Amino acid sequence: MTVESVRPVTSETAQPREAPLAGGAVPGLGHGLKLVRDPLAFMAGLRDHGDVVRLKLGPKTVYAVTTPALTGALALSPDFKIDGPLWESLEGLLGKEGVATANGPTHRRQRRTIQPAFRLDAIPNYGPIMEEEAHALTERWQPGRTVECTSESFRVAVRIAARCLLRGEYMDERAERLSVDLATVFRGMYRRMVVPLGPLYRLPFPANRQFNRALADLHLLVDEIVAERRASGQRPDDLLTALLEAKDDNGDPIGEQEIHDQVVAILTPGSETVASTIMWLLQVLAEHPEHAEKVRTEVETVTGGRPVAFEHVRSLTHTNNVVVEAMRLRPAVWILTRRAVTETSLGGYRIPAGADIVYSPYAIQRDTRSYDRHLDFDPDRWLPERAKEVPKHAMSPFSTGNRKCPSDHFSMTQLTLITAAISAKYRFEQVAGSNDATRVGITLRPHDLLLKPVEW
Repeated sequence: MTVESVRPVTSETAQPREAPLAGGAVPGLGHGLKLVRDPLAFMAGLRDHGDVVRLKLGPKTVYAVTTPALTGALALSPDFKIDGPLWESLEGLLGKEGVATANGPTHRRQRRTIQPAFRLDAIPNYGPIMEEEAHALTERWQPGRTVECTSESFRVAVRIAARCLLRGEYMDERAERLSVDLATVFRGMYRRMVVPLGPLYRLPFPANRQFNRALADLHLLVDEIVAERRASGQRPDDLLTALLEAKDDNGDPIGEQEIHDQVVAILTPGSETVASTIMWLLQVLAEHPEHAEKVRTEVETVTGGRPVAFEHVRSLTHTNNVVVEAMRLRPAVWILTRRAVTETSLGGYRIPAGADIVYSPYAIQRDTRSYDRHLDFDPDRWLPERAKEVPKHAMSPFSTGNRKCPSDHFSMTQLTLITAAISAKYRFEQVAGSNDATRVGITLRPHDLLLKPVEW
């Protein structure tokens, strides 16, 4: 299946079919109740009903795409843009002027501004900072003392993003604020996406007040970062300087709101997704000690017993595969949406102009039709001779096409380095009170993962 699977409806093409409607819709709420109660199981079961399935979210009809080929076609076709329930729910956080939500020429200009910071040849410049933060993480932990994985994962993710991309020495207090605020905001945004009750979310209910406080604090934190840079008078060679010096299509400096929205996109969703992945990696290392041991042995072999460094990352094959397999089974970004620009057909089904489309990387990456032993944690499935068996677009943790995450190499480098550093020193055990069940919001993370590090 290729981009040709998505094409405008004309008299010369076969008459497209109406996509089947998923069962279980509730009057008034549609399928929103199922997406609140057990969204992962609901999305994972949709492929049994068809390649494209209609859903009802409140009064809206949404089209769910369930196959790897069609999600790839969707991402690569100009007939669909970034929009829909997910992005509308995120608007209060990401704004309308950041690279995550912009479309067309504005998006292309913004990509040109930020892309140099994430080019493959730029990543080595961040190596020393990533090494320092990864080893500082292991030094903070003490054998036998409980590690609160949520706060620790956010701490290292925020510090690496801030120190590498914003050249800011933003300490632990800000990482903790970001962690607490994002947990509240992303839960609230998910509810607003799947149960679009509009004006009810503006009423002064306790949950709404908590959501508004957290969202306001997130924006305040970004304003603090930008104001501190301006007050310093410094212009280091980093992404924040590039934003402060960027020009719009007319050659004028970009506006304050665009600068704000771009920093939000750098610091908040990026930190949330990386931190969530670190939490899942810690859970994996505790649940699968055989792979933790294999990572430790690989690190020792590659480094010769020295502290793991950026220069070793490319040689850490199994460690990288552990990261990829964790991202397959527990993708931080589990649901995505697009909007049809024009009436078109997708996989032979009619998609009206303006219709919203939703798909789940979680469901795609766990589909038994794409993966042998699909629920097993098996890093070796990413060895070259086996990886070629995985269908195209069945594993796209950073998306694809012109909306591919620009920080993919940056993120994979830090995740591999952190996994190697902690595994070289510790194995992990869950402790009383730990809850590694999946907490579903806009992203996936463990509810409250508590681990005890034990020295090898």
